[in-house]
Formats: sequence, structure tokens, C-alpha cells
Amino acid sequence: MGEYNGEEYVSVSEAHPPRVDTFKKVSVLPLVFLIFYEVSGGPFGVEDSVQAAGPLLALLGFLVFPIIWSVPEALITAELGTMFPVNGGYVVWVSSALGPFWGFQQGWMKWLSGVIDNALYPVLFLDYLKSAIPALGGGLPRIMAVIALTLFLTYLNYRGLTIVGWVAVLLGIFSIIPFVVMGLVAIPKLKPSRWLVVSLHNVDWNLYLNTLFWNLNYWDSISTLSGEVEKPKKTLPKALFYALILVVVGYFFPLLIGTGAVPLDRELWTDGYFSDIAKIVGGVWLRWWIQGAAAMSNMGMFVAEMNSDSFQLLGMAERGMLPECFGKRSHHGTPLVGILFSASGVLLLSWLSFQEIVAAENFLYCFGMILEFIAFIRLRVKHPAASRPYKIPVGTVGAVLMCTPPTILIGVVLALSQLKIMVVSLIAIVIGLVMQPCLTYVDRKRWIKFSISSDLPDLHGANQEGAHSLID
Repeated sequence: MGEYNGEEYVSVSEAHPPRVDTFKKVSVLPLVFLIFYEVSGGPFGVEDSVQAAGPLLALLGFLVFPIIWSVPEALITAELGTMFPVNGGYVVWVSSALGPFWGFQQGWMKWLSGVIDNALYPVLFLDYLKSAIPALGGGLPRIMAVIALTLFLTYLNYRGLTIVGWVAVLLGIFSIIPFVVMGLVAIPKLKPSRWLVVSLHNVDWNLYLNTLFWNLNYWDSISTLSGEVEKPKKTLPKALFYALILVVVGYFFPLLIGTGAVPLDRELWTDGYFSDIAKIVGGVWLRWWIQGAAAMSNMGMFVAEMNSDSFQLLGMAERGMLPECFGKRSHHGTPLVGILFSASGVLLLSWLSFQEIVAAENFLYCFGMILEFIAFIRLRVKHPAASRPYKIPVGTVGAVLMCTPPTILIGVVLALSQLKIMVVSLIAIVIGLVMQPCLTYVDRKRWIKFSISSDLPDLHGANQEGAHSLID
């Protein structure tokens, strides 16, 4: 990651809402673990990559895929997140580059993708516990447990971002340590030849790519709460760099240990198989530790995702894209209506299966990322003199080349989508295309109150000649 502070650059107007400044900002370490949980949360969920493609391709995937996808997305987040250090993140970027209509579409697709993703975590949490508590396997007890867990984690979000950040640190440490222990215990049982097993004629490319994509995206989600970060222009790039290392190592090391320590049976490599490997190499005690870490990891991913989703809605409300009520904060500084709205979406979608959730969120996320890549390049072309406290050290051509491999990957992921998921996702996109003009009409008729914060740049004029709304 490179920095650029040329004197010819001018400042981009920033938001400094006075009442928000009274709340404690998020520092580097909590931000690293918030990003960690936005993206990863540990190796839980990577097992399907071995089932789909075998050990060698799984290991190579978690080394090569971050270069193709994670690094470009993290770099773009660092540049645009420091260029616009305000809540709303990618909604602000797309609005500034392409106008408020496309900014709203970006917000709708990314929020819906995030809520679909978050619906997964209470379900996975209970899946890891049902072996000890069989009643959680289905029926009314499971439904009540999903509701209770969602309400508890929602309350954590309500209490404040600082609390959530340090909870993420504690959960992250608890989730990582058992894999370090498993690696040490497994050393005598490692057989390097097992890492080289590959069968190219027996690869489920759809499952393989979806697993890699799901486990290594969402780097941009942290941008939606940039306004809550302490010194975001320095803190955000640093946190993204540390989190990138943590995520890649957190995936590759357990896969290396798991595939090398036990004989290969690809059919066994499904969600939760790491706990079985822990029992084989270390005993029942290590299995319970891994299962507990997995359960806690799902809690961490839930609170991190809900933070991102709710602050995104707050940022959109501050720009007049959503009713003013979505900008309302609790006395803890958290977006009250945004949290309640996101929690409701989670409860409504929690009935979906794991495979449907992953496929649907990937489909919507892909469209959002295309808009981000376009916004990134367009802002480079339209506003080369805008202040970029953290600038990727490439020119316009380099920016286009950097976005090309992940764009091709997006095309492959979309092409491999099931027809059912494609139809449902396209319907969701059409709803967003209709919703924005409807909200604009409601605003014009003054049926519901909308407002634009006076502390924020007028993004509605970002596409006008001279960019008077973007540049001071």
C-alpha cells in the first residue's frame, strides 16, 4: 500500500457532526478485529474448498485469491475510505462518482447482501451447539434460540461501537488460539505429500469459487463507519494492512495443518470438520475448544456485520437517501433505527439454507463491487487533484489493470450462479431500481421527512462540471 501527499492535492470536504465527536472513536486494534470479522472470523467455513477441489487447489486458492481479489479491494477501500472519511462508505464513493441514483442502488444491494450474510451466523452458532444440546436442532426451541441470540447480539451493537470493537478483539483471540494449539499438537502427524493431492477432472468449480469468494470478500464494509474511526486517514489503511495478514494466515495455517495431519477423505470436508480434525490430533478437549471458538466467531461476525449495515443506513440518511429517522442515534452514539431495521431483516431471512445464503449474497455483492470499481476509476479520471491521504501508487491505466482480474472473477461467479438464485437476486435489484424514485417522490411530497446534514458535502451535485460539491 502506498501513500501520496503531493502539494498539488486539495482537501475533500469532510463531515464533523458535533454531537458524534462526543463519543469515543475506534482505535487501530479494535478496527483490525472488526475488519477481521467483517471478512473472515477464522477458518470456519473454508472446509468446502477441500471437498470441492482437494488439498492443493484449496491451499493455492487461499494464497492466490487474496492477491486477485482481497488486495485490490482492500487497497481501494484504503484510498476511497481516507478520501471520504465519513459514514456511508461505498455509498458516498458511488454517489460522488455516478450520482445519487447509483449511490442508492449501491447502498441497497450492499445492505441487502450484508443482512442476508448476517442471517447465517445465528444459525451456524446453533449448529455448533446442537451436538451438545440436541433440542437446538430444529422446531420451536431452535426458532426461539435464533430470536433470543439475535436480540442479544443486537443489544451489543446498540451499546456502542467501542464496546463491539473490544468484544471483537476478545472473540478473535479466543477463536485463533485453539488453531495455534492444534498446529503444535499436529506437527508429528504432518505428511507434506498430502498437500500435493489434486484431481483436476474432479473439481466442483462453483462450490470452490463461491467458498473462496465468500471467505475473502467484504473488505469494503468497514468503510461505512469511517466517521467513527479515530484519525481515519492514518488508522484505516494501517488496520486494513494488519487485517489482511491476519485473515490470510488465519485461513492458510489451519488448512495446512488439517490437510497434512489426517488422511484425505474429501466427502468429510464440510462445515465443522475442523472440530473432527481437532479430536483426531488432540482429543475431545481440543474438539470442544474448536467448537466453542466457532460459536464465538459467529457472534463476532454478526456484531461486526450489523455495525457495518446500520452505520451504512445512517450515512445514507445523512445524505437524504433515506428518511431522517434512519439517522437517529441512541445515547450510546449508535444508529438506533438502522440497528432495528437490520435486525428485522436478519430474522426474516434466517430460514434460508447455508448454500442459498452464500449464493444470494455473493450475487448481490458482485453487482455492488462492479459499481465500486467504476466509481474508483471515474474519481481518478474526474478528480485527479482531490486529496487522497492514502493513494494506491498507480496511475489511471494501473487502476484499470488492477480492477480487471477481480472483474473477470465477478463475471465467472455470476455465470456459475444457479438460475433460482439469479432470478431472486435480479428481482431484489429491480426493487432497488424502483425504490429510489419512489422515495424521491415521497420526499418531494413531504409525506416523510428527509434531510441532508449541513456538515456533509452535497453529493447530489458531484457529477456537475467543476465538482463544486466534491472539492472544497
